[in-house]
Amino acid sequence: MTDRADRDTALIERYLRGEVAAFEELMTAHEDRVFAVCLRMLRDREAALDATQETFITVFRKVDRFAGRSAFSTWLYRVAVNTCYDQSRRTRRHNVEPLPESNDPPDSSAEDAYHAVELRPDLEAALDALPGEFRAAVVLSDIEGLALQTVAEILNVPIGTVKSRVFRGRRLLAESLGNLPGASDTPISEANA
Repeated sequence: MTDRADRDTALIERYLRGEVAAFEELMTAHEDRVFAVCLRMLRDREAALDATQETFITVFRKVDRFAGRSAFSTWLYRVAVNTCYDQSRRTRRHNVEPLPESNDPPDSSAEDAYHAVELRPDLEAALDALPGEFRAAVVLSDIEGLALQTVAEILNVPIGTVKSRVFRGRRLLAESLGNLPGASDTPISEANA
């Protein structure tokens, strides 16, 4: 186990013995990453804040069900992703405005600051247009940098399914952004119709 995993296990044990401050410490250690996952999944700051709060409420109530077969963070991200799925289903009919460009980090591969900001809205729109299961796999593996095995555990699917979703999600992103030789100008939503 890693040092973080050992600390998480100790905090869970302390919380289960009645020490509420241990849960607060556990939450503080993970809230930024959970919020980042929720923000990438939901594409709306307020919705991501709500999902983050709901994630920790769920964990607060159900941490005794954490079996320890994986790292606590893996279980926590699974709760976060499921919360985002639930919230997306509840609000599917409502359109959300994308985050202002100023909230996004610049694209470090761009030649200058102007092009760096210019590329982000296209990428965000393409990511937002991905079907949910592809978006979750791409966000967790490519943006959050989690190992494919960890993503498989979070999404509760076989690793082969994760590999397929990441591959197909990347391909749809590349097609949408015009990064494939001979790619059509067909938006993702039309390609999946």
